[in-house]
Amino acid sequence: MILAAFCALSLTGAAPVPPKRIVSLNTCADQYVLALADPAQIAALSPYGHDPELSAAVGKARAFRTLKRPSEEVLALRPDLLIGFPSGDSVVGAPPGRWRTLALASADSHAMILAQIRQVAAAVGHPERGEAMIARMDRDLAALPHPKHRGVAAYYQRRGYMTGTGTLVDDLMRRVGLVNLAARLGKPALSQLSLEEMIAARPDWLIVEAGSEKVVDQGTEMLHHPILRAIPRIRVPQAWTVCGGPAYVDAARSITAQLDGAAQINAAPRP
Repeated sequence: MILAAFCALSLTGAAPVPPKRIVSLNTCADQYVLALADPAQIAALSPYGHDPELSAAVGKARAFRTLKRPSEEVLALRPDLLIGFPSGDSVVGAPPGRWRTLALASADSHAMILAQIRQVAAAVGHPERGEAMIARMDRDLAALPHPKHRGVAAYYQRRGYMTGTGTLVDDLMRRVGLVNLAARLGKPALSQLSLEEMIAARPDWLIVEAGSEKVVDQGTEMLHHPILRAIPRIRVPQAWTVCGGPAYVDAARSITAQLDGAAQINAAPRP
């Protein structure tokens, strides 16, 4: 599933003091707010803040209220900072200047994640926390081992959708030394590839969402087709790739570990 936060990085106004009531309007913004703001600053999170399939920070998020009807609730909550929506005040019917707004685009690279960390940290009044988070992420990424087994990978989703270039998944693939099959085939950011086309392309790996081990509907059924069984799989939680943020490190670490682990399993002699 691809979650888009239709926004552009921008902060309106300057904050003389840290905000006291922050409301987050999308799941990607939730994860930055939870990591960088004081708990007492957080008035509410997005409607999907408690969804483990979409939020990589659901453990922390459960301690906070989530919005059910944002257009009505935001007015009642009286925030002084609204994060994660493109049109700010007009979305919830407030007059201009009622609150400050910070809009966040859907991060499609590690560099963009770092820029957003700095922007959110400054907006919530804790820039030093942003720099500390960036330092930890950079340290952890630098410590990742170089996988012995690389190759061509396809991020394959329900109904045969494949994630292409210019996406966070593509950025992760390149970081761990994989070639994105979508790039090799000249596909856009999101495209469909039939089972026949996938087999003809002969990728070394399929990257799939964790939890796709079971067939739950026709969309997931094709991922279990017998002709795909010979391709080793790397499983990554959707919540780690649907949004940019600290979970980028978790995704990179997991893919790196699975590359060598899956290769060893695939190469082991069969009884």
